[in-house]
Amino acid sequence: MRLILLGPPGAGKGTQARRLVEKHGIPQLSTGDMLRAAGSAGTPIGLKAKAIMDSGSLVPDDIVVGIVAQRIEEPDARRGFILDGFPRTVAQAEALDRMLDRKGLGLDAAIELEADAEKLVARILRRAEETKAAGQPARKDDDPDVFRTRLDAYRRDTAAVTPYYERRGLLHRVNGMAPIAEVATAIDMVLAAVAEA
Repeated sequence: MRLILLGPPGAGKGTQARRLVEKHGIPQLSTGDMLRAAGSAGTPIGLKAKAIMDSGSLVPDDIVVGIVAQRIEEPDARRGFILDGFPRTVAQAEALDRMLDRKGLGLDAAIELEADAEKLVARILRRAEETKAAGQPARKDDDPDVFRTRLDAYRRDTAAVTPYYERRGLLHRVNGMAPIAEVATAIDMVLAAVAEA
């Protein structure tokens, strides 16, 4: 099962991806996590990606596509994977299709978690407060100004990915503002229908 989770930042893609990992035994390929790991490792490309992400901007396509191409070659991704945070542009979606095609692979579904922008800002502020209250450092991209920059980038670039997958017949929409368990049930229903098709 090869899936893409789409939706604005803070819509719950990471939460749902983690649940799908446990249920289906396939890895979540979060480009954000992979890029943050590269930044923490201090590699030149990782440090470059970290500086770009810290400003709230998007990392260039060639860096992201290369990281994804390498990652899906690893043994745990052979049975499938969940892409979270990628593709973020139509150019990335097209590059992903070409890369998968070269590997003889295809996508099973693209699931969009639909969410209200203003409610997302409140959700992110709450997440940052809960993280701080737990004594942990808040993620840099949970800063309200950085988050708004990411949301603007999503509206400008990533929202165009949804019609791309809709035209290909792969898009399924789910209300990302519903309680986590309801979102999970809706996603499971989509995947069951895809498996039967």
